[in-house]
Order: sequence, then structure tokens, then C-alpha cells
Amino acid sequence: MQTLNYRFPATQVPRGPIHIGVVASGDLEILLQPPGADEPSDDAVVRVRTSVDGFDTVWHDVLERFFTRTDVAGRWELNDSGATPGVVTLRLRQAAEAVNQDKS
Repeated sequence: MQTLNYRFPATQVPRGPIHIGVVASGDLEILLQPPGADEPSDDAVVRVRTSVDGFDTVWHDVLERFFTRTDVAGRWELNDSGATPGVVTLRLRQAAEAVNQDKS
């Protein structure tokens, strides 16, 4: 089990918590919380817990690509059980879409 931590600039704060996906073979769960009262609201703080060691560069690249196109701040918890980069991107987009739907 490996834990990776990242931080990306972001300004769009979700109104409430978001939960996408499940922790299951080949899948990914995303838990997104708005920043706490004592946390800056201009960052996406991302913690990845993965069952697959040694993919730090792949995780960084996928997340960097996502956060250059998506501006969602908050505390992101990604719980991975062997998801491919395509599944990771899908789940990240679903979380961002859920944030945008919550604004309506």
C-alpha cells in the first residue's frame, strides 16, 4: 500500500461533500470535501492511497493534466484498487461534474 500526496492550485470550492466510485478491483473511489475553515480555499489537496506501488509518475501526470483543466479546490481522497489511468480520469471527471451540478 502506497500513499501519495499532491497539491494543485484551484479556486472553485464545492458546496458539500462528493462521493464517486467504489474501492473494488480495477476501480477507484473519490471522496471530495470542501476545504475546512482553517484551510486555504485556493488549493486542491490530493491524497492517493493505492494498492499498486511504483506508479508515482503516472499518478502525478494524470492528476496534473486533470487539475490544469479543472479548478475544483478541497480535500481530495482517492482510494485506488488498481484502476487504469482511463478509469482514474473518468472518476475525476465525474467528481468535477458532480460539483458543477451541485451549483445549479
